[in-house]
Order: sequence, then structure tokens, then C-alpha cells
Amino acid sequence: MVSRFEHPAGGYKKIFETAEELAEPLPTTITGRIPSFLRGSLLRLGPGLFEVGDEPFYHLFDGQALMHKFDFKNGQVTYFRKFVRTDAYVRAITEKRVVITEFGTFAYPDPCKNIFSRFFSYFKGVEVTDNCLVNIYPVGEDFYAVTETNFITKVNPDTLETLKKVDMCNYVNVNGVTAHPHIERDGTVYNIGNCMGKGATLAYNIVRIPPAQKDKSDPIEKSKVVVQIPSAERFKPSYVHSFGMSENHFVFVETPVKINLLKFLSAWSVRGSNYMDCFESNESQGTLFHIATKNPGEYVNHKFKGAAIGMFHHINTYEDEGFVVVDLCAWKGFEFVYNYLWLANLRENWEEVKKAAMIAPQPEVRRYVIPLDVHKEEQGKNLVSLPYSTATAVMHADGTVWLEPEVLFSGPRQAFEFPQINYERFCGKNYTFAYGLGLNHFIPDRICKLNVRTKETWVWQEPDSYPSEPLFVQTPGGVDEDDGVLLTIVVAPGSHRPSYLLILNAKDLSEIARAEVDCVIPVTFHGMYKP
Repeated sequence: MVSRFEHPAGGYKKIFETAEELAEPLPTTITGRIPSFLRGSLLRLGPGLFEVGDEPFYHLFDGQALMHKFDFKNGQVTYFRKFVRTDAYVRAITEKRVVITEFGTFAYPDPCKNIFSRFFSYFKGVEVTDNCLVNIYPVGEDFYAVTETNFITKVNPDTLETLKKVDMCNYVNVNGVTAHPHIERDGTVYNIGNCMGKGATLAYNIVRIPPAQKDKSDPIEKSKVVVQIPSAERFKPSYVHSFGMSENHFVFVETPVKINLLKFLSAWSVRGSNYMDCFESNESQGTLFHIATKNPGEYVNHKFKGAAIGMFHHINTYEDEGFVVVDLCAWKGFEFVYNYLWLANLRENWEEVKKAAMIAPQPEVRRYVIPLDVHKEEQGKNLVSLPYSTATAVMHADGTVWLEPEVLFSGPRQAFEFPQINYERFCGKNYTFAYGLGLNHFIPDRICKLNVRTKETWVWQEPDSYPSEPLFVQTPGGVDEDDGVLLTIVVAPGSHRPSYLLILNAKDLSEIARAEVDCVIPVTFHGMYKP
């Protein structure tokens, strides 16, 4: 599953360049045959504006949110994109400068203000960004573009118009929510975010948003906290990007990458500070695995711990014979991987990109197995009895259960990331296949499939081609888990038409069709297929 290609021409730099939005959809040139069951839209989000006037954005997660849409109709495909009209975007365009501080870019005060106005603007408090560049998901009958703050943005998935900014703090006790909720078949949405818990101590709340309401009221207004999970450090919550959910349990992995709350609250009073300045690593904590039940929502007060990892994406979580199996994309050690995602690093020549990746945390696909029935008298014994996994869980004298993972895939500087599964049928269930974006020294250059049972792998890859997260779409009436297609956007800068939507057979990653467009599509992070 490792990359077969080097990238000395540096074509990957094109996916980190500003793009203009479109006035109307573009037709595509199709090779192959578009499956007849594709009749909806592929929606994607990512950064599309990498500088404002003379001011650049510095980090991969700073560029202003650009929404992309490939529409399928009668065997034809069109492409459209628009910037999301967030406050961050509108004010930046209006004032021709960075106005709201982003993940790695500080917003300086208006230079036209006098020195006293500029001084006092430092002390007005934290102005949190609403730059929703990470993902899009449904809530009830509506769709929201999201980042990782408390703000989510309602959008029209047909026209890509921006409709409304929503502050989740108005409904539940959270400081922000992830861009990776879990959505059940009936439309119920679960998400997680850090919060101020009992005794003025930081904690993590799992939030439930009900499905569409019969009275057409907004489900967000009925959001509730299901369960609260304690934080290992009182004023330093861990960075949270996703969480696991099985049929009956939530799993939260608390990594050693911390947000220093005091730094965060004071950052905006110090010239040049941004979100990235507020992160630090607790080198002695290791990784904590928290379990909570769904119904009723109760925290399971057992201490599960493993070696230090960074972690952004869960693959799947399921229960089997009294165990919770947690598959995830890990990065070894306690260092924050985002330290290597500055745009200056990603735009370097290929040899420099590789040098930086050599010293970065190394990726690994891991399976952890957590026992639900724990007894203190079983010290020193491996509590895992699943016959198909080599993962272990051993009780220590202090009552901590130490977890060692089974490695499902490992390749030096070759990450299996942005994972997807047949979510509709197998989320929270015992499954076989995962699909992912292959990162070659942090550069996306292949689509991968992994059999989590046998560790067999498949790869799609072409020279100087840079794909995005693959999204699985089930074949109607399909029986096998991998009966379906994968949708991914590929940028091939040297081609006559430099970008295309690629449709792969999910069984063997063979190409079914591609729909080429006459423009470069910048990097996208996550998205969804809307039937």
C-alpha cells in the first residue's frame, strides 16, 4: 500500500493555490460510463483562498472555505464551486486583509485605526473563526458546513448559497464541536466537544441532535448532552478531531496533544499569536481511552491507557463478545502532526518535503481491543480473548488496563488517512474493508483499500496525480460489503484537463469512469454524497 512514485516535478503545489469560484456549473468530459445509480451530488469542502490582498494564510487549515459540487444527471456530470460566505470570508474580502485569526494565521488590527484603538482591540476577547472548511453533513433536513469551533454554517446543497450562521453554544454546553459527527440511520446526530465541567474543570460532552421533527422545527434547538467525559488535565483539554461509536458505546481517545487554555485565552492579547501557538504536548500522559454507554449515557469508570499517539480519524468501532474494537489512524508519539502542515512546508520542492517528513511522527493503522468486563484480580493477564486479534489489554497493579494495539498497516512515511467505510451498513458493526487516502510524506498521491481481517491491500495510483478522500457509495441492492463505488477528486496538473472526478470499483479499485474539468481544483478535506 506504499506509494510507487516520487514527485520531483512538484505538481502537488497546485492544490495549495487560490481558486476562483464559478458563476455557473461547468460541463465535464467523460471517459467510461457513469453508473446509472449515481443521480445526486458529491459535495466537498476545503480551503480555496490562500491569501487576501498582500496577506497570506500560513497553515493548511487557514484558507477560506470553498464548497465544491459534482452533479450526476442522466449519465452526465457538471462541476460547480462557491466560497462559503462566512463572517471570516466576507470581512476579509471587504477589508482586503485577514480580519479573523485562523488556525495558524494571526489577524492584525486594522492599520487605519489610531494606536489607541489598535491597543484596545487586543483586549476585546477571543473572536472565534467561523471558517467552515473541513466538512459538510446533514442535520434533519438541512445541511451544515463545519470546522471545529462552536460555529456551523447552514448552506443550500443545490445552489451552494450560504444561509445562516449557527452558534452551538446557544444550545449546549460546548466550546466547539468536531467536524466528524456520527449519524444514525434515522438521522440522529452525535458529536463531541470540550466544555467547562463540574468544579470549573474542563471535560468533554457528547451531544445528541435528534432527527428531523414532525413539526418542522429545528432539531438543533433540541440538542442535548448525553454524557460527560472527564479531562486528564484540569485546564488543558486534548485536541479532539473525531470519536468512535459502536451500537451501545462511545469511545473517546484522549491524546497527549493539549490545548493550553490559559494560552488560548491570552493569545489574542499578544501580537502574532494564533491557535497553533496554544498547543503543547504532555510527554508523560500517554493515550487514554474513555468508554461511555449510549443509552443511558453513563461514563464507564475504568482507566484504559496506551503509549502516546496522535490521532485524528477513527475508522470504525464495534462490539464483539464483550469487547469494544477500535480501529483508527495513529501517528506514533506525542508530537502534534499539524506542526508539519504549514503551507510553506507543503509547497517545498520534493526533496525538502521528504526531509521534513523524516522527522515527523510516523503513521500506522491500529486496532485496539478494550474489555468491557474488567476485574482487578486479573492483574498481569491479557484480558483480550478475541481469536482474530493480537491486540492486548493487561491489568496493572494500580488498576490501569494497558492497551497494546494490533498493527493493521504500517509503512514509513506512508499514511493511510482520511478513512472511509461502507458507513450506512457497517458503522458500529464488525466489518472487513476500509478505504483511505494514501499520503506519501504528507502528499496525497493514491487511493487505498485495506482488508482489516487479512491485511490485504489494493491501490489506485497514477504519476503526478493527487486525489482526495474517497467516499463510498453503495450499489443499490448490493449484497457484499464492498458492492459499490468510490468517488474521489483528482488533480493532475500536467494534464490537458487538470482535474477530474474519478469513479473506482470499490472491490478492486479499477477505474469505472472519470469526468474531467478545465480548471484546477484545490485540496479538499472531507465531504459527502447526497443522493
